[in-house]
Amino acid sequence: MSDPETLRVYAAKHADYATRTDDHNKTDPLLAAFIANLDSGGRALDLGCGPGASAAAMARAGLRVTAVDAVAEMVALAARHPGVTALQQRFEDIDGTGIYGGIWANFSLLHADRAALPDILGALHRALVPKGRLHIAMKLGNGTQRDNLGRLYTYVTENELRGLLGGAGFTITEKAEGRDKGLDGTYADWIALAAYG
Repeated sequence: MSDPETLRVYAAKHADYATRTDDHNKTDPLLAAFIANLDSGGRALDLGCGPGASAAAMARAGLRVTAVDAVAEMVALAARHPGVTALQQRFEDIDGTGIYGGIWANFSLLHADRAALPDILGALHRALVPKGRLHIAMKLGNGTQRDNLGRLYTYVTENELRGLLGGAGFTITEKAEGRDKGLDGTYADWIALAAYG
């Protein structure tokens, strides 16, 4: 993510966002399923970790967690969780081969440029061990648009997201859908796909 306005909003709202995600991640069945599919003691990447609530849950479950975010304030919050290594990185900075048993990309890549998604997903595929797990959640829709806080979103259709994952070498195993209220106070439809590399 490199949109300056989106980064500014998250930096300014980091405390509010932490309150929202801490509560949600205590009961997130998708996160519980992701953790259950990884080997205890394995390595996991929380991509676009925000305040680190998901990363903290992974660490409590015995995973070795790297959490990355482009916003320094979010990285500082994530680093406070025991067992979490937090780094300031953009999506485009992910590299390496066969590192992680699982990658959690939960409503983070919706801030990536659409044109960059194939390269980013390809890098994530390479960063996974063989048959490593990916969770990705995105908002459903078409085009690119800012919300009323100024954050820039790349919306996808289900078919588009499936095509992007397939093109990067992933095999999709599960799907979930829902509709929730975001930090900006508006409701949006979303899709989450589980896949392996």
